[in-house]
Amino acid sequence: MKTLLIVYHSMTGGTEQMTRAAADGAAAENGVSVRRLHASVAQADDVIDADAYVFATPENLAAISGLMKDFFDRCYYPALDRINGRPYATLICAGSDGQNAARQIGRIATGWRLRPIAEALIVCTRAQTPEQILAPKTIDAVDLLRCKELGITLATGLALGVF
Repeated sequence: MKTLLIVYHSMTGGTEQMTRAAADGAAAENGVSVRRLHASVAQADDVIDADAYVFATPENLAAISGLMKDFFDRCYYPALDRINGRPYATLICAGSDGQNAARQIGRIATGWRLRPIAEALIVCTRAQTPEQILAPKTIDAVDLLRCKELGITLATGLALGVF
C-alpha cells in the first residue's frame, strides 16, 4: 500500500475544500492510502513514511501561510535526503495570483529533491479587501474538480509505479 500525504493549512476554508477534493480523488485509487493532516500536526515522520505529497496553502501576503512555513521548518532537515525523488503536487488558494507561494513550495521541494507531477494548481478567489480576504471561502465546482483530478492523477501514477 502506497501513502499519499496531504499537508495543508486553511484559515477561511478555501484550501481545506481543495484538499478534500484532492483526497476524494486520490482515495478512489486501489492500493493508495490518503492521509490528510493539518500543517500544525504534521511531523517529519509523517513526511518520511509517505510515498507522495500534496502541499496546500492559502496565499498570505504573497507567501505561504505561517503554519505551512512552520511545518516546513520543523520537517525539512529531519526529512532531508530521506525522501529524494518522491512525487508531489501543490495547491494554492490565492486572493491575487499565488505565484510566489507556489515558488516558495517549489524551492523547498527542490531542496528535498522531490519531483513535481504538475504545475502548482492555483485557485484565485480575487479577494482583495480586508473583509473579502477574511470571509469564509467557497471554491466553485470547476476548481474543485481540478483539485480532484490532481488527486486522481497523483494516486494513479503512484499506484502504477509511474512516479
